Amino acid sequence: MKSATKELWFETRHRREFINITSQVAEVVRESLVQEGLCLVNAMHITASVFINDDEGGLHKDFDDWLERLAPHDPVSFYRHNSGEENADAHLKRQIMGREVVVAITRGQLHFGPWEQIFYGEFDGKRRKRVLVKVIGE
Repeated sequence: MKSATKELWFETRHRREFINITSQVAEVVRESLVQEGLCLVNAMHITASVFINDDEGGLHKDFDDWLERLAPHDPVSFYRHNSGEENADAHLKRQIMGREVVVAITRGQLHFGPWEQIFYGEFDGKRRKRVLVKVIGE
């Protein structure tokens, strides 16, 4: 069995942002030389997410609007967690969008359905955070 581990680092310009990381993850898979296996992609911060969906700007704006309606940033006094950092909403948004994804590797490539791409979702940005990519297989 082969394995490979790499951390991808991000520092977003905005508090909330979605970044397509598919090509970076695919590069880790290529470098691993795994032909058949699994790839775990995991947000390593509790106010960030990794998810799979379509790379379409309107959809991403819909996600952002929907998440803000479900867990609005303001008023920060609404949340009990906001003691020091005002990021309680980011924790809730992460819970909704998810912590990680696992993608099959077939013939050395990420095995997606139509339109599927991997995204890093940032909900409390403007600081350096990481994503773990772990590849295992033969």
